[in-house]
Amino acid sequence: MTVQEGVLTKRRRRPLPPLGFIISLGFLTVVIFGAVFANVLPIDPLAQNIVDSLKPPSGSHWFGTDELGRDIMARVIFGARTSLVTAAGAVIIAALIGVPIGLVAGYFGGWRDTVLMRFIDVLLALPNILLAMALIAVLGRSQTAALIAVGVAGVPSFARIARAQVLTLRQLDFVSAVRGFGCSSSYIMFRTILPNILSPLMVQVIVLSSVAILLEAALAFLGVGVPPPTPSWGEMLRTGKSYLYEAPYYAVLPGLVLTLTILSFDTIGKQMSRALDPRSGGGTPGELERAGP
Repeated sequence: MTVQEGVLTKRRRRPLPPLGFIISLGFLTVVIFGAVFANVLPIDPLAQNIVDSLKPPSGSHWFGTDELGRDIMARVIFGARTSLVTAAGAVIIAALIGVPIGLVAGYFGGWRDTVLMRFIDVLLALPNILLAMALIAVLGRSQTAALIAVGVAGVPSFARIARAQVLTLRQLDFVSAVRGFGCSSSYIMFRTILPNILSPLMVQVIVLSSVAILLEAALAFLGVGVPPPTPSWGEMLRTGKSYLYEAPYYAVLPGLVLTLTILSFDTIGKQMSRALDPRSGGGTPGELERAGP
């Protein structure tokens, strides 16, 4: 192997993922697996046994039991399904609304940009929790309402990221070439520009997932989220705080799972952001070559 080949091989060699990323990915894999196959497990989150109420963690109840004798671990596993479904639905809603707004505002500019971004500014001016609570007050208390509320709260982030990327790309040569062929504006936005801004949007999907899980738990903690008896991490925290001295595991263990889940999403999102940025040393070999030495 020549010296030049050795340099190119070293340049193309990808660094190993950080330990935090591997641990976060493994933890999320366990959480998602438990949420997807919760019905297969021999546990019932709604089964009550008053005799066993507020029992500490043991071999038969790994996370203990709540005030109705329900298995807390079972409710945590099924609560993961509630949180992940809400997060997934919220991200889809936020992306379907926010990305087109950002594309149109960034591509056309002018009055369209002004009107659309003032609408986004109005949403940004309202705290996410207050906006979500207002929407739930209109739609009623249900998982669907919580999903929609969290999704609308996430629209501004997608809109602003898409607009910023379009402003960067719309004057580049490949976009000008497509425009010169007489392609329509919708074709340029959705078939030419959109595929080239998927990387930052995918990072935002991960980041918003953690925000959506936290917001759903906050709504449940305030008593306006998913109604009981549907298991919810926020609902368990709200109820468990009343027994914090008598049975601290009731609130601590679901809260620990919630915290680790949010932290795992955040860690993965940050690592993806670094990996997709050629200047940070990540990216594909082609991106590294274009980034220069």
